[in-house]
Amino acid sequence: MRRGIRCRLPSRLPALALSAWLAATAAVAEQPGFVPLFNGRDLTGWHTLPGGTWEVQDGAIVGRSPQAEPRHGLLVSDVPYGDFTLRATFKVTRGNSGLYFRAEEVPGDVGVHGFQAEVDNSKSVGGLYETGGRGWVTRPDAALVERIHEPGAWATLEIRAAGPDVTVLLNGSETARLRNDPGRRSGVIALQLHGGMEMEVAFKDIEIRVDAP
Repeated sequence: MRRGIRCRLPSRLPALALSAWLAATAAVAEQPGFVPLFNGRDLTGWHTLPGGTWEVQDGAIVGRSPQAEPRHGLLVSDVPYGDFTLRATFKVTRGNSGLYFRAEEVPGDVGVHGFQAEVDNSKSVGGLYETGGRGWVTRPDAALVERIHEPGAWATLEIRAAGPDVTVLLNGSETARLRNDPGRRSGVIALQLHGGMEMEVAFKDIEIRVDAP
């Protein structure tokens, strides 16, 4: 088992979602080649863009923002990535977040343009949205999301980006897939606080495996 994985069992997941969560966290522990993007102690390797606050609490990155904040507060990786498999665990307490990848920093309130895997408590969680581009590219099946995800509970997210192909898995189940997509092929990773709403979101166990193109 890979060191550094701490699996805290969610208390409110229904049976099917609990099984998916356990399977996903077991896979994280077993597969080699991943390196952490978050050391569990501080924000080394990341920088912030204006809007909201990010801090480390109890081994997780916690972001908060008030409704009066119009900007999308972002925590951005210092290093860009092209082809990779990225995994993280998240919990949304309030608001609408996202995990950006293959994104670029831009001026203005949104902070970056690029893909985000949706991170929220709606039936769109695990879908793909392109900020500064096409908007919603693909949404997950609502019935699937209802079976595998309990709003407000910890959940695992996996993003596989290989050339023009992108796949997103939520708690081990595929929620989005693009093939031969014309979008950007490399860029930064970023965690989002959506502007204009009360926000509280947490991320932990963020790790990446860089894959050959």
